[in-house]
Amino acid sequence: MYQDVSVLYRAIGIVVAFAIAAFVALQTQKGQTAWAFAKESRLEIRKVVWPTRQEALNTTFIVLAATGVLALILWGLDAILVRIVNFITGV
Repeated sequence: MYQDVSVLYRAIGIVVAFAIAAFVALQTQKGQTAWAFAKESRLEIRKVVWPTRQEALNTTFIVLAATGVLALILWGLDAILVRIVNFITGV
């Protein structure tokens, strides 16, 4: 519809439209509640104690190992159940 208009002007138009929509939304009760929630969330993020790189790597390796062990257990259980079902059904 706006192929004859520059991409720059279309992008600026979209940004302005979103800004107007945000301004209108902030005038409502739900918009003000959402804004307050966003500000409180930002304060809570500042209180988080983020793990060090080493702690993150250790946790990742523990999760990978636990996932591998569980996968092997489930694979073995599946193989046993398939053999039991094959024995019962005679297949």
